[in-house]
Amino acid sequence: QVQLVESGGGLVQAGGSLRLSCAASGRTFSNYAVGWFRQAPGKEREFVAGISWSGVMTDYADSVKGRFTISRDNANDTVSLQMNTLKSEDTAVYYCAGRSRPPLVHAVLIRSYEYPNWGQGTQVTISS
Repeated sequence: QVQLVESGGGLVQAGGSLRLSCAASGRTFSNYAVGWFRQAPGKEREFVAGISWSGVMTDYADSVKGRFTISRDNANDTVSLQMNTLKSEDTAVYYCAGRSRPPLVHAVLIRSYEYPNWGQGTQVTISS
């Protein structure tokens, strides 16, 4: 079973930036469609951003469009989420999710049930 490992969470002031990274232990991550989800206290887990297996297509939740950027670095076998202009409402545990070789190479998977592999999560806290 592949393990996904997130890194880069932390505490930052509103308006600041953070960069989250996700890697797959023991596997080539370039074959995966990857998504970032988040869950705030008392709320359901929600889609944040996703990137297709091909890396060509990306998609974002409306709440983060223009502020967050998902990208993949196949040379380093990671997928990153650059988060800028952070707001207090971005505070949550952020999860990386992956699916190996989905049928559609350019599809962005936005539903949590489409991802069989999940990381443990990394806390992002934005102070106002």
